[in-house]
Amino acid sequence: MGTPVIAGLGELFKTHGLSKKTVVLFDEHTRRLFGDELLKKLSDEGFQWTELVIPAREASKSFSVAYRLYGRMIEADVDRSWNLLAVGGGVVGDLGGFIAASYFRGIPVIQLPTTLLAMTDSSIGGKVAINHPLGKNLIGFFHSPELVLIDPSSLATLPKREIYAGMAEVVKYGFIADEPFFTFLDLHFADVTGLKEPYITKAVKKSAFIKDDVVKKDFRETDGLRATLNFGHTFAHGLEKLAEYRHLRHGEAVTIGMVCALFLSHNLGYLDRESLDRGLSLLRKFRFPKGVLKRRFLDIDSDLLLESMFSDKKKLDKKLRFVLLKNLGEAFLLEENIEDRHVLKAISDGQALFSSKSDR
Repeated sequence: MGTPVIAGLGELFKTHGLSKKTVVLFDEHTRRLFGDELLKKLSDEGFQWTELVIPAREASKSFSVAYRLYGRMIEADVDRSWNLLAVGGGVVGDLGGFIAASYFRGIPVIQLPTTLLAMTDSSIGGKVAINHPLGKNLIGFFHSPELVLIDPSSLATLPKREIYAGMAEVVKYGFIADEPFFTFLDLHFADVTGLKEPYITKAVKKSAFIKDDVVKKDFRETDGLRATLNFGHTFAHGLEKLAEYRHLRHGEAVTIGMVCALFLSHNLGYLDRESLDRGLSLLRKFRFPKGVLKRRFLDIDSDLLLESMFSDKKKLDKKLRFVLLKNLGEAFLLEENIEDRHVLKAISDGQALFSSKSDR
C-alpha cells in the first residue's frame, strides 16, 4: 500500500472537512499487512489516532463485537469530532460503517477497501450493517462514506479464492447495466483475475463508477433501480444462511445465485437463449475450492434452499423479490410474486449446470 492512496492523507482529509482524529479499524489480516505503514503515515502527518482490531470473519459483524468496540472508543475519549477509517474487506467496511453511523449519533466514515469485493461493491453506496442469527445484514443504516480510497495494488495480498469471490460482483455490473463491460470481462476474465494491468484497474474503476451512479440515482432503494444491484443475491443469501455465513464466501454464493437468476429470467420468458448461454459461459469460468460447490449447493435440497431464501431482508410482505434480466446489461426488479415451482426449477437448472463442471 505504498502508493498515493495513503500519501497526503492529512491534506485530503482537510479538503473534505475531516479532522485529523481518526479511529482506525482493521481486521487481523489487514493489521498485519498494512497496519504499521498506515499508522506511521498517520503519525507523520500529525493525526491523532486510536486503533481497533477485529477477528477476520463474518461473525465479527455482530452486536457483541460492536459493543466491545464502542467501549474501546469511549475509553479513548473519542467524540463526534472524530472519524473512522475502515481498512479491510466487506466485514470491516460494514462493521466500521455501522459503528460510525451509530456512535454519538453518527461520525464520518472513510473506507479503505483491500479486497476486490469491497473495492467494487461493499465500500461504495453507504449501506452498512451487522448480522443477526436469523439473517445477514438485517440491522443497519444508510451512512455514506466521506471518502473511498482504492488501491488495486493491495489485491496482490489476496488468495485466489478471494479474487474469484470479488469477481462475482464485478461481473454483476456487466450483467445488470453495461453489456460492453460484460463483453470486456468475458474476453479478459483471466487477465482480470490474474490482476494484470491495465485490465484489473479498468475492471475496478468501471465497477465502482457503475455502483456509484446507481446509488446516486436511488440512494434509499425507493424506485427499484438500486435493487438491481442485488442480481443473484436472493438465491445467494439463502445459500449463505445454509452455510452458516462461514463455509461459503459471499461472492461464491452470488456466482451461484446469478446462474439461478439467469435461468429464472430465461424460464419466465424475459431473456433469450443466446443471452442465457453467453451469461452462463462467463459464469462457468469461476472456480471454487475443492468440495465447496458440491457441499454448499449441489447436495442441497431445492426446497430447503427456497425456505432459507425467505430470511432475505429484500423480501416484502413475505414475498421474495427477484432481479431478472431482459438483456445482458439490462436488469429489472420483478415486483410480482413468482410461483415456487419456477424458483425451484431455476435452482435445479443451476445444479445441473454446475454438476457438469469440475469442482476445482
